[in-house]
Amino acid sequence: MSFVATLAAGLSNPARFMSVSRWLAPVLGVGAALALLAGLALGLTAPDDYQQGPTVKIMFIHVPAAIMSMAAYGCLAGASFFGLVFRHSLADAAAKAAAPLGAAFTALALVTGSLWGRPMWGTFWVWDARLTSELVLLLLYVGYLALHAAMDDELKGARAAAILALVGVVNLPIIHYSVQWWNSLHQGETIFAAGGSKASPVYLAPLGLMMLGYLLLFGALWLVRTRTEVWRRRAAVRALKAAR
Repeated sequence: MSFVATLAAGLSNPARFMSVSRWLAPVLGVGAALALLAGLALGLTAPDDYQQGPTVKIMFIHVPAAIMSMAAYGCLAGASFFGLVFRHSLADAAAKAAAPLGAAFTALALVTGSLWGRPMWGTFWVWDARLTSELVLLLLYVGYLALHAAMDDELKGARAAAILALVGVVNLPIIHYSVQWWNSLHQGETIFAAGGSKASPVYLAPLGLMMLGYLLLFGALWLVRTRTEVWRRRAAVRALKAAR
């Protein structure tokens, strides 16, 4: 725990962050590519499910995307908190960088979920609690980005967007527990079910690799986007000074 705290404190320094992220982002990217390729290879060769047939393999894309949609929002909200409370410019840059990535994972989860739901439920979409709350998550990401860009004063836009991000955290437990709180067509917890996973062991290895690949991919892209945002802000400051 102390190591994580020390690492977080060190990376909160913009200069140190830029130095570390320069080599860490490519390392995470290579790890993501290897994990995703291995996961896809195992997933495509996995046997069909006795009930769902070959459509079960959508799980290897859908489940990690759904998990990462919430994990990315947690990162967005955490960075927004530090940016809002402590006025930390790097935290705000990290929050802004995470939003499009989270939106992409959420959109992927919704699309693949619809493709999976069509043969299972007979329709691409139902106003199910899990699906609806996941759609709300996508709208929160879009709202965050729109609010951030809507104001001429970038600082005010960042604060308003951070408040929205923190308010939206209430949606995360709703997504997670929706299948328990309401009647739902969506299946309940399978991988992390109480008492052990309910999924067949033949699916766990590719699913685990895909989850790892998604996580590393998010980490790599988040670092790259944050670095880009830092450079953009530095260029804006220099341009403003030159104009004077």
